[in-house]
Amino acid sequence: MDKQAESIIKDLANLLKETGLNEIDYEKDGLRLRVASHDSAPVQMVTTKPVVSSSPVAIKEEAPKSYVNSPIVGVVYLSPSPNAPAFVRVGDTVKAGQTLCMVEAMKTFNPVVADKTGKIKAILVESGAPVEYQQHLFEME
Repeated sequence: MDKQAESIIKDLANLLKETGLNEIDYEKDGLRLRVASHDSAPVQMVTTKPVVSSSPVAIKEEAPKSYVNSPIVGVVYLSPSPNAPAFVRVGDTVKAGQTLCMVEAMKTFNPVVADKTGKIKAILVESGAPVEYQQHLFEME
């Protein structure tokens, strides 16, 4: 295992302790990591490397998916109040900095904003549902 992977694993293990989560999956540039902690057991670390095929494979080019993720663990709300319309709907064009939803944590409502201008392709959560740190909330194009 290279030093970069070891550093990422240590950072993820620290994040587990800080947030109280049980596990974190991480994938970037072909490196896939899963760090899990179960109750008082020591942190388990699993890494996988991509499988490289020697035969050519046709790859369908797709635009990379863009997601808006939850910045914290909490409960997501898609509208400012129960009787108000949703902040956004599928198909809406949003601007960078526009509020998409709120995540409540410890009686504090935290706005989740678009980090770029784009179109809402999918809403991946239901209002009132619990969400995890970095869970996908919206898919944008």
